[in-house]
Amino acid sequence: MVSIVDLPRQEGSIRHHDYVFETPQDFGIELMEVIPGSELRADLSFQSVQEGVLVQGSVDAQLQGRCSRCLIDLHDDVRESVAELVFYPESAKALEDEGDEEAHDLPLIEDDHIDLEPILRDALVLSMPFTPLCEPDCDGLCQECGERWNDLPADHAHEFLDPRFDGLATLAAELEVKENNA
Repeated sequence: MVSIVDLPRQEGSIRHHDYVFETPQDFGIELMEVIPGSELRADLSFQSVQEGVLVQGSVDAQLQGRCSRCLIDLHDDVRESVAELVFYPESAKALEDEGDEEAHDLPLIEDDHIDLEPILRDALVLSMPFTPLCEPDCDGLCQECGERWNDLPADHAHEFLDPRFDGLATLAAELEVKENNA
C-alpha cells in the first residue's frame, strides 16, 4: 500500500514517485515468474481524475523460468507499462448503483492508500508468455534420450525396433550362429 495523501483531489493534479519493492512469492505463471525476493522497481505517476486516481508508468523486474520445449532455465529483465484507474469508494458505489455488474471488482482507494501489488502483478504477469522459449526455433528434447536437440549432433538418431519383431530378431541371430558354425 502506498499513500496518496499528498495528491490533491483536484482533477489534473499529478505526483510522481519511484518505488523499490521486494517481489512476493507466486508473482508469475507456471513456467515463468518474477524472481521471488528480487527488486521490483516502479516508476509511477498518480493523476487525480474525476472517478479516482490514474496510476501510470513502468515497472522493471527480473524473470526466471523454463523453456516450454527443452526445459532449460531462462532469465530475462523486463520493463512493462502500467496504466490503471483506481476508484474513490463513492465513485465505485455510484457505478454499482447504476447497475454496473463489475463495479464491485474495481480497485479502490482505501484511507488515502492504493494497493500497488495487484496493479504491478497484472502488468507483469499478463505480459509473460504462456509458452516461453529459449529460442524461437527451439527443437525441444529427443523423445528417446531426453537430450536437447539443439545440443545433439546433426546425425543423432536412435535405432528403434518394434517389439513385435523380437521373435524375428532372435531367429535371425540363431540363423547367423548356424551359418558361422557351418
